[in-house]
Amino acid sequence: MTTESAEPAPRHLGAKIGRIAFLVVAALLVAAVAAAFFVVWTIQRSFPQTAGELQVDGLQSEVVVQRDALGVPTITADSSHDLFYAQGYVHAQDRFFEMDFRRHVTSGRVAEMFGESQAATDMFLRTLGWRDVAEQEVEALDDTTRAYYQAYADGVNAYLAEHDGAEASLEYAVLGMQNPEYEIEPWEPADSVAWLKAMAWDLRTNIEDETERALLVAETGDPEAPADSMAMLEQLYPSYPFDENPVIVPKISTVPQVVSGTDADAASYDDGGDDAGGQSAITTVEWQQADNVIEAAGMLLGDAGEGIGSNSWVVSGALTATGMPLLANDPHLGAALPSVWYQVQLRCSTVSDECPFDVSGFSFSGLPGIVIGHNEQVAWGFTNLTTDVADLYVEKIDGDQYWRDGELVPLDVREETVKVAGGDDIPLTIRSTVHGPIVSGLTDDFTSVADGLVAADGSGLSQGETDAASGMSGEYAVSLRWTALDTGTTAQALFALNTAKDFDDFRHAASLFDVPAQNLIYADVEGNIGYQAPGRLPIRGAGDGWLPQPGWDSAYDWTGFIPFEELPVSYNPSSGYIVTANNAIVTDDYDHFLSRDWDYGYRAARIAHLIERKAAAAPLTSADMRAIQNDNEMWIGKKLATVMGDVAVDGEGPQEAVDLLRTWDAQNNADSAAAAYANVLWSHLVTNLFAEREEPLPIGGQGRLFTVVDGMLDDPSDPLWSNDAIGASGMDEMLALSAEEAYDELVALQGDVTSRWNWGSLHAITLRSDTLGSSGIAPIEALFNRGPYPVGGGASVVNATGWDIGQSYETTTVPSMRMVIDLSDFDASSWNHLTGASGHAFHAHYTDQTENWSRGLQTVWAYTPDAVDEATVDTLVLAPKG
Repeated sequence: MTTESAEPAPRHLGAKIGRIAFLVVAALLVAAVAAAFFVVWTIQRSFPQTAGELQVDGLQSEVVVQRDALGVPTITADSSHDLFYAQGYVHAQDRFFEMDFRRHVTSGRVAEMFGESQAATDMFLRTLGWRDVAEQEVEALDDTTRAYYQAYADGVNAYLAEHDGAEASLEYAVLGMQNPEYEIEPWEPADSVAWLKAMAWDLRTNIEDETERALLVAETGDPEAPADSMAMLEQLYPSYPFDENPVIVPKISTVPQVVSGTDADAASYDDGGDDAGGQSAITTVEWQQADNVIEAAGMLLGDAGEGIGSNSWVVSGALTATGMPLLANDPHLGAALPSVWYQVQLRCSTVSDECPFDVSGFSFSGLPGIVIGHNEQVAWGFTNLTTDVADLYVEKIDGDQYWRDGELVPLDVREETVKVAGGDDIPLTIRSTVHGPIVSGLTDDFTSVADGLVAADGSGLSQGETDAASGMSGEYAVSLRWTALDTGTTAQALFALNTAKDFDDFRHAASLFDVPAQNLIYADVEGNIGYQAPGRLPIRGAGDGWLPQPGWDSAYDWTGFIPFEELPVSYNPSSGYIVTANNAIVTDDYDHFLSRDWDYGYRAARIAHLIERKAAAAPLTSADMRAIQNDNEMWIGKKLATVMGDVAVDGEGPQEAVDLLRTWDAQNNADSAAAAYANVLWSHLVTNLFAEREEPLPIGGQGRLFTVVDGMLDDPSDPLWSNDAIGASGMDEMLALSAEEAYDELVALQGDVTSRWNWGSLHAITLRSDTLGSSGIAPIEALFNRGPYPVGGGASVVNATGWDIGQSYETTTVPSMRMVIDLSDFDASSWNHLTGASGHAFHAHYTDQTENWSRGLQTVWAYTPDAVDEATVDTLVLAPKG
């Protein structure tokens, strides 16, 4: 009986355990669901309201915001004040964390967000003084323009009045966990204007080349034979190949002088007649600390390395199917998430003198107006002018003085404080000479220039020898003379562009567009096309800025700036098209020195060739323009394919790889095995020739390297073909070794079946948030980063997806947007940019354009009211509160 009565106990115990287990699991599930709901709520609480009505303080009348399927807004308002107020509000809805981060960078206050690891970046950028210059520029604005910036700031602040912390963006939720003291500040007009300085820095052209050359002379130069040093520099930094690649303006047009945009006479223009053919505030995150110039400001727009530039061209109606111009543009910038661009249309309900805007295109979040795009009558595009607007000066410093023309003069000194989240404040002393701020001691490269090079003629004299020659006391330092550190007028130029009605107005706007200097192309609904080089371009004294110059000698100072009326211009050239791709603007017989560091013109030559070839076959269409933007031809790849046919490689596998090049069309398509091999071969060849040496030579700038290696391929006796460090003697051995190494690397990366190799996955792009995407914590990075996405193209290819030789094949610089504007029908125009309209992770428009971007596909660009209405998915009315 006892035994029998005890039998049910285990079953009862089992049931009890089961119920407990069930309750535990249920509790865990509830907790998990609650956590999931909390995460989803935290993520989505910052998503913007895009439909219905919102009442906000500060508006004068209702504003209508229509968004299409990609979240692109068209803003319609009754007044300029309300238009820019609404633009500020909408920018803040979609991109405020991006805006907030940018203004902390431009003002040198990143450590206030992310702690001590960014203090060095802040000290460098505070020394440059972007924010100070921006404040001066705001003070100098005319009343109307200042009112635009203030209305924009008021719109941003109206959004912030109702959204704080995680309600503004997910990033603040993550930041707040370990920097809970951080508070969002109100937006100010200078926050907007300072962004123009950031863009100028990203497009700063030749500062790195100048630094590289200085260090090369210091490290490899022979004081007893300075001519040899200069000969080496000339080979490694050759002149622009004028005989092979085009200039932008073969013949300068004669045009009337620039007058007020509203008073310009309707003058006729002469045909140009060209012959163109550490620890941080977030103590568990290892934030990346910038340790050189490029990294210090690279936080802004991504990597400022290989591929920064742009393509643009305009074709007249004489060559098109519609009889009206087509204008194409794709600026090349560092990859960023979100994209640097924000597309928007700004429309006055009634266009008038008080409200003159009906303009659509690409804006920068944080900045009112449209940067690139079109209005009812004209369209315009930008590429980097690539002129030399920054020089390094070697200064001789003695205490709080520096030498000028044999005398000691006082340094300009100011004291600032870098505030650090979770750490102690850091005092900062900023010293400046007549040339600009002293930047050595802040970054390794500029400090090395001060330590190693003190002569502008390339002789590489030691400090001791220079001391003996000059008799000057003190130590060497490097200062920076840069046009963007002067107050300018670009903050006004954008609105002049936005309201331009003809070429006179366009050139008036260009005359205000001083920094960053850009090639400006133009087309209008009357069928005209044109080009204007704007910018504050220096006139130099004794030197040309190719190497750092002696600051103690005023003969090397800038003596002024090229008058606007003497800058290159082209209007309706006989060729029927204008191409700009950072190539040389004019030939060397132009009256003023502009630069020795142009892009080498391979993209420009290819674009011009494709325009001419396609136009000879049939009238050009928008589809032709898009096809040109996506052209993947690798110029140096063709040369390598030819020369490798005569090279004996060791092994069946390497030979099979070389054979891929025999039938290759030289297109760096994403699915191409030959393109994968050609680029890996090119990387190994460049590294073996220049980097893997006892005294390494620079390998930055693939367009430059195209020119250098091309010259070497024509001269097998060039001593650079031999490299004892890797056991290569002569051109054939160097090529064979590089080919074999390239095969081995691709086998390791993609297997030994050569037909399965592909360039796209090797060259893929991973989109990384500029801040938390590089936190070092995988779960946090997974919240904000996306990819990888396979892409084609390459460096110095029209489809300019840049990558860094010797580091990775991964895409780092990109065509940040692509647009084709059809002047016969603006609604037939098309566009795309890298990521999406939203800066909110997990929002539907965070990266909804990336797949099409990677494939080169563009979206129809609605502009007219009917087209915008048809494309509208959501409508939000912003109404005055009360």
